Amino acid sequence: MFCSGFDRAERAVLRQLSTPARIARFLDSEIDYHHESTCRSPRRLLRDRKGHCMEGALFAAAALRELGYPPLLIDLESVRDDDHVLAVYRQNGHWGAIAKSNYSGLRHREPVFRTLRELVMSYFEHYFNLRREKTLRRYSRPVNLKRFDGIDWTTTEQEVWAVPEYLCEIAHTALLTGAQLRGLTRVDERLFEAGLTGRT
Repeated sequence: MFCSGFDRAERAVLRQLSTPARIARFLDSEIDYHHESTCRSPRRLLRDRKGHCMEGALFAAAALRELGYPPLLIDLESVRDDDHVLAVYRQNGHWGAIAKSNYSGLRHREPVFRTLRELVMSYFEHYFNLRREKTLRRYSRPVNLKRFDGIDWTTTEQEVWAVPEYLCEIAHTALLTGAQLRGLTRVDERLFEAGLTGRT
């Protein structure tokens, strides 16, 4: 049986995160977004109370695993922008996601999507850079983080760069055709302002 290695105090916090929605709210309300070049484990995120998208996804995957879900991540690949990482899960045969982001539209998704592509496309209009370009282009298959149990990804004090490196290396599926790419318009003013709400 898998043992996450969390201590008693950490487990007390995780016990309160009894649904995917509660995990998402915890990331939004209790964890500050930061821009440091780090890849902290879930233990370090809990201790430091800060994290970026990759670290938030790792924590969400660990918390989902505590609830009995497989710890799955997918990578969203962009152009002229940063990639975004989601912790994904299935409930009643439908996909949902948990994510930490500096953009308001790139966070939690309810488990209402029949396929991963549907889930990923729900991020498309909200995935833009500061030039108002819609930048999402490809997505990876789900990666089960149990493949990284050997490096104690949930509780190590070391950086866990092996996870994002692997996510970037694996094949990604294109979302748009050439004609669709050529027809893209820039994000309108209201969506742009809404997406930046709370940005640090």
